[in-house]
This record gives sequence, structure tokens and C-alpha cells, in this order.
Amino acid sequence: MNLRAYRRFFTVARQFLPLLLAYARDRHRFLLVGRSRQVSPAQRRRRAAKLLDSLLTLGPTFIKLGQLLSTRPDILPPEYIDEFTKLQDEVPPADWADAESVIEEELGPVGENFEYFDTTSISGASLGQVYYAETEDGPVAVKVRRPGIEDLVEADLRVIRWSLPIIMRFVGEARSFSLETLSDEFAKTIRQEMDYEREARMLAEIRDNFRSDRRIRIPQVDGSRSTGRILTMEYVEGTKISNIEELDEMGVDRTDIAETLQRVYLQMIVDDGVFHADPHPGNLAVKDDGTLVFYDFGMSGYVESYVQEKIIDFYIAVANQDTDAILDALIEMGTLSPEADREVMGEVMELAIADARGDDIEQYRIQQIVQQVEDTIYEFPLRLPSNLALVLRVATVVEGVCVTLDPDFDFIAVATGYLRDHGYLEAGVKQFIEDRGEELQQAAQSAIRTPPKLERTLDRIERDDLRVNADIEDSDGLLQTLAKRLVYGMVLSAGIVSTAVLYSFGTVDAAWIAGGATVLVAGLLYWSFREQSGIQTEPQFTRQNLREREASEMDGSAVGEIDIGGNGFGDAVTEESPESTEN
Repeated sequence: MNLRAYRRFFTVARQFLPLLLAYARDRHRFLLVGRSRQVSPAQRRRRAAKLLDSLLTLGPTFIKLGQLLSTRPDILPPEYIDEFTKLQDEVPPADWADAESVIEEELGPVGENFEYFDTTSISGASLGQVYYAETEDGPVAVKVRRPGIEDLVEADLRVIRWSLPIIMRFVGEARSFSLETLSDEFAKTIRQEMDYEREARMLAEIRDNFRSDRRIRIPQVDGSRSTGRILTMEYVEGTKISNIEELDEMGVDRTDIAETLQRVYLQMIVDDGVFHADPHPGNLAVKDDGTLVFYDFGMSGYVESYVQEKIIDFYIAVANQDTDAILDALIEMGTLSPEADREVMGEVMELAIADARGDDIEQYRIQQIVQQVEDTIYEFPLRLPSNLALVLRVATVVEGVCVTLDPDFDFIAVATGYLRDHGYLEAGVKQFIEDRGEELQQAAQSAIRTPPKLERTLDRIERDDLRVNADIEDSDGLLQTLAKRLVYGMVLSAGIVSTAVLYSFGTVDAAWIAGGATVLVAGLLYWSFREQSGIQTEPQFTRQNLREREASEMDGSAVGEIDIGGNGFGDAVTEESPESTEN
């Protein structure tokens, strides 16, 4: 295992080294010294496309890593998030002989367990591949874990742990913590996704939550033919949800399908607390009668009850266009840093709502709101809870699918209707009244307690018995930088005087030594003024700024789309490389 990990380490290093050098030069133009340099959104997008190619080249583990990174705007800039959301796990299938050996090890001979088995896979994902088969109960889809994938994943996880200290040198302190937690989170996630017994349990739990809903269809698991490496489930055919022409030929109501999809995910996240976390079009299909079909529950998760409550608060605040309530909900969920500038963030939210609003004041899109918040999250780094990051990604992906089905789809109207149907809006009004009552009670108590405390404080001032302790917070290191410059200045002054005295009254050699030391100190003082320390500028978010940013990205980007299906039944892969890349 270690030998394989060593070989993989050098393979990974060869792929990532040019980009790491480019990032190092962003901090110091000459790698170790020099000023930092600005990187435009177009340059970041080109680098993101190149990094995407590297992840695809390195295989299953790094494809999954890219998918996880696409949910973490606290670690990556928005340009990388946009690129990585195109990343799905479609890879060429393994040989049938290798897959057959896995089936025989887990279940026994193929012929004894299946009446018919098509040895040509219908889908090849990064961790497993799917085959069509038939049993006495009807057609089934058999998901087989890739042969040898366990050893490859474990070796790659070691490489990631070994590489982490190196990567830390190229990122800021805030993101280094997020990367450390991401490494542990990724190891847990990918091991869970390789565990088909867990996937079967999650699938069964979600299916049970929708057992009485005739609008959706979730395949049933065949437990007698499923293990930790094999998952056999009911084969359910359907038309890919993004195939608009075929859906129109079927005569289904696309608006109704979009509303059903949105309501299903609201139930998963708000009510049930367990959700299907990979709703891209490859994992969603529609039957002839308009029934919505869900595939692939490898990526799934739970939502804590506290987070559910805050998500409800967020939706209600968006419906009411209450920017303060939106920010409060995001901060309480841990999505925004409490130290973020509320005025700047409020401006971002107002612009996001204004840009997303249509002719009708109620027509605006949650995806654009979340996208603007994610862009600002990168400007104000924070640490996202892993499942909450998945929830945010699910919200944007689902809204994108709904808009594909119906360009005029009103997410907020559907969400508001769902909350009203389930009594959340009325509960929100009741809670608001209760909260205001508690605040009024606290204010009355404070009004009674304050005068005695104020009188005691004034008495201490009169007796000259009042002391005030103050701590100076210098999170940006400005005082330390100032002190360093003062020390350099004093040493430089002393060095100049010493050099002059030694040259006049001492030996020339001693004067040269003192002069050299003085020049060195002068250089250190010069570089201290060249360094960027603290916050040089405060990001300003205005409508013109956002328009210019979007225009620069469109003009500077030459990246083609990667459309890779990842459903249970396979899609094609197309890719165009960017016209230019940058190290």
C-alpha cells in the first residue's frame, strides 16, 4: 500500500506542481520574495479548467474530491466552483471479467443468481458500474463496485494527507483550517459512498418517506442480492429530465414536474431531515405518465433539526425580502462569519434580489441569491458545515433543473406555498410575536436593573476607584508591522552613524563590515514597506461592479463545457479544452 501511495504521490505532484508554482507566484512574484500579484477572474477560470483536467486524469478519487470541492465556496473562488460543478463521475467501465469476479465473491455464480445478465455495462461511474439483469421478480439494475477501487482510494487518501502540509503553504490561515477539516470529511464521504449497504439503507429510508406519494418513483432494493460491494435494485426506465424535446413529445407538463421536484426536496430537507444529495439531470428521469424517478443515492446526507429551523427562517426571509433576517439566518447556520461587514453583505443581498427579480416583483431566483452569497463567502472566509454545504449545492442544482424545465419557474412562490401548506409561515408569525414579547420583558428588566448599577459606577468614579482594562486587537498584524519598521529604522540610523565613525577614526575593514550590515537592514526596511499587510482595500459590491465582473469573466473565458452524465443508466462524455492555460 505504501509503495503504491509513493508512486501515486509523484503522479499527483507532476499534475499539480505547475499550478502550485503559479499560486506561489501570486503571493510572491519571485516565489520567495516580491510583492503579490492580482489574478483576474478570467485567469482563475483558466486555472480552474486546467485543474479540472488534472482531476479527470488522476481518476476516481480525485473526481470525487472535485465534486466535494464544488460544494465548498469557503475554500475555492467562485470560478473554481463553477467549473467543478460540471464534474461528474462518468469514466470508462472496467472489464467484465473483473466485475464478474466481484459478483462471484459476493453472491456466487452469476447464472445461479440471475436469469439473465447483460455483461455490457449501461453506466460506468468512478466508484462503481451498473449492469442490466433479470430475476424471477423482473428486471433489475446491478451496481458493482469497481475491482481494486478500495486499494486505489486508500492510496490516494494517503497522498492527500501527505500533500496537505505542502498545500498549506500556498493558502491563507483561514482556508488552511478548512482544508484540514475537508481532508477528514472527504475520507469519510468517499468511504461511505463505497459502502453499498449504507446506500441501500439511505435509499430505503428516503423511499419510505415518500411511500404514499404517487408523483415520484424510487427503485426498491433487492436485499437478497445486495452486499457491501453489490447493490441490486429495481430497474426503472425513464427519460432524462433535461431532455426537453422528448418530454414535450411525451406530452407531460414540465412546469408540474419542476414544482414536484422542488416540493420533494423541500420535504427532504425541511421535514424529513434526510436527502438525496446529487440531483443533477443524470440522476433524475421522467416516466411516460409524468412520474419523477430518482437514481443513485450514493451521495446522501442528514440535516440536523436546528439547521432545518434556520433553513425555514431563511426561506421566509427571502420571501419577505428582509435582508437583515436573511443575514441573521445565514450567520446562525454558520454559513456567514459573524465578523463579516453587515453593510457590505446587505448590499450584496439587495443587489442579488434586485438582479434576480423579473417584471413581477415576486419573480426572483434563489440560485442567484445563494450564488452572490457564495461569492462573498470567499471574500470573507468561513467554515461551512459539510452537510450544510451539500444543502446549499442541492438548492442551486435543483433550481437550475427547474429553470431548464420551465424558464419562468418561480422558486420562491413554490417554496412559499410549501411553507404555507405545512403551517410554517403561521408558525413563523407566532414565533415572531413570542420573540418580541421576550425582548420587551428583557428590556423592562434591564430598565429596572440599570439605575442602581449606574449609581454604583458613578460613586466609584467620584472616589477615584475606577480602573479600565483595554485589550488592543490587532488581527491584521498592523502594530507588529509598525514596530518592526521602527526597529529597522533605529538600527539603520545607528548603523549609518557607526559606519561614519569607523570610517573616520577606525579601520576601513571595520567600516566595510558595518556598512554591509547597514545596507542589509536598509533592504529589510525597504521590503517591509513593499509587503502587503493587513486589509489593503475593502471589497465594494455595487451593481456596476457585478456587471463589470460578469463581463470580464465572459470576455476572458475560453472554456468549453463538460457534460458528463452520472445516472444509473449512462450518458455520453464531451469535453473541450480551453484555448489557453496558465501556469
